Amino acid sequence: MTDTTSSPSSADGVAALDRAIAILDAFTTADRSLGLAEIAARTGLYKSTILRLANSLMRGQLLERLDNGRYRIGPATFRLGALYQRSVVAMDILSPIMRDLSEQSWESVAFYVRSGDLRTCLYRVESKHPIRYTIREGDVLPLLVGSGGRVLAAFSGQQGEPYETIRKTYNYVSIGDRDPQTAGISAPVFGPGRTLLGALTLAGPSTRVDAAFLERMKAPLLKAAARATRAFGEDASMLDEAANAEDGS
Repeated sequence: MTDTTSSPSSADGVAALDRAIAILDAFTTADRSLGLAEIAARTGLYKSTILRLANSLMRGQLLERLDNGRYRIGPATFRLGALYQRSVVAMDILSPIMRDLSEQSWESVAFYVRSGDLRTCLYRVESKHPIRYTIREGDVLPLLVGSGGRVLAAFSGQQGEPYETIRKTYNYVSIGDRDPQTAGISAPVFGPGRTLLGALTLAGPSTRVDAAFLERMKAPLLKAAARATRAFGEDASMLDEAANAEDGS
């Protein structure tokens, strides 16, 4: 028997696949199409290599060539995305991320989704402290108060402040907004097409979760939201940039 994994042709095939993936990864949510030179600049690949691999990607409908010679993502990627979405159970993605954030902070972590003019706690990981923020899965809360509600409203198009700032910083700190005894911080989680899926919230009693603590937890929370967003199949660079900004502040 031949060890195909070590053969030159197999290695060439893996390298070609890696390059094809790099071409697809060159596209961001902001790009409707890319020219050959743009793809080459973003991937570091020779134009001749891109042209050869683009033909294979077009045959598989993963890439399309427009009349002006530019390229865009093809319809087969939509089918693959739909298959991925159907195979993913949200809790399978969120649970380990929420547990890690709770372990890091020792506070409660919740995931809220919008329900009209209200928000619902879909998932929750309890704090390790005996005195904790008491919200249960399934609880319904107002939308326009509390950090989770404010973030959901901001990325659902709510106008004015603090929503404009939330859309720039991708987080919101709330101290005594909904309940004078509680404080928290939230960040959005997105799915394919930058669809808002919900808000990731870290919260606890304001006697323990004070302004300084919440400031320290901004970057970890944003990194957790970015990790969830990537797992749901969306680009999380904006959340990564927000986290890096908080790390450097």
